[in-house]
Amino acid sequence: MVKSWAFEFFPNPHAHGGEGAAEIDPKLEQDYWNFYMDLWVSAEALGFDGLLLSEHHFGGGYSPSPNILLPAIAQRTKSLRLGVMGNVLPYHTPWRLVEEFAMLDNLTGGRLEIGTSAGIPAELAMVGMSPAEGRARYEESIQVIDQALKNGVINHKGEYWNIENLPVVPPFAQKPEPPKWTTVISVESARKAAKRGSKIATGFISTDKVKEVFDNYKEAAAEAGLEAGPDQLGLRRQVIIDATSVPSEKAEGYKDAFVDMVAAFDKRVIAPGRKALDSDGAHGYAFGDDEFISGSPKEVAEQIKDQCERSGAGHFQVVFAGHQSLEELAMSWKLYGEEVIPLLK
Repeated sequence: MVKSWAFEFFPNPHAHGGEGAAEIDPKLEQDYWNFYMDLWVSAEALGFDGLLLSEHHFGGGYSPSPNILLPAIAQRTKSLRLGVMGNVLPYHTPWRLVEEFAMLDNLTGGRLEIGTSAGIPAELAMVGMSPAEGRARYEESIQVIDQALKNGVINHKGEYWNIENLPVVPPFAQKPEPPKWTTVISVESARKAAKRGSKIATGFISTDKVKEVFDNYKEAAAEAGLEAGPDQLGLRRQVIIDATSVPSEKAEGYKDAFVDMVAAFDKRVIAPGRKALDSDGAHGYAFGDDEFISGSPKEVAEQIKDQCERSGAGHFQVVFAGHQSLEELAMSWKLYGEEVIPLLK
């Protein structure tokens, strides 16, 4: 069985339109927010196991503080798992973020998934933070967060934070702690996540590369005396779905545009000599052809099953792509829920 998670970037509808704040219609803006709230809530009835939001800043997304959205979604759902994939730790004070996680776990009725990320170099640079500083802040934040989740009290001395006997209040609803996820693209980061008992999620890279990353994760987990199987890996992919099939030119057009967009923003793309933020080594990453899944519901399900079986993933995080309108987007969610999820289960 493969569990399905809706992965939501919550795009800024004005990112490429050049509209100023004075030109934005407040009613249309509220309609846009209401549409997405209704869409996210619909995930539960459609059979999704969970909904994952993302944290992005400075233009492309409408979700710089995604944790704020989770309680609103939780109030309108009962079983849907909820999380952020992931909170970008270099932007946050870790002890304060742990308190927020504790509140969210209670407000969601014990449905919180804790996701962390080191961030994107281009976004870090916009606030004057180098990849090296971002990495250092991330690593130290992880130490604080893991200790807080395990002990309920923080004692830490480091470069950025010095904390003594700081209690975490309120207590978490989930015992011993909520599931932890780390966004990775490299073997090094996967091994680090395994040793701290965090699940991993990955995308963009080829399925063969995902398997290599997960094989190393399982090896590191075994060295730490921890079990690792399909439940520890989430595979994220872009999905273009239609009731019958998707014209190849539509899929190829979206693929080319998306890769160009990411490459312009993230200097790690196809850049072997650059310092990658999620690794101590110097490397970049290249998009795999299997990053983009397209076709009818049956065709989409077969591709997902194939990639999950080859990589060892027990979770699939779907990013709905290629739609030209909100109506098309809603139809993609409906098709996936009603026709793909049953095939994956």
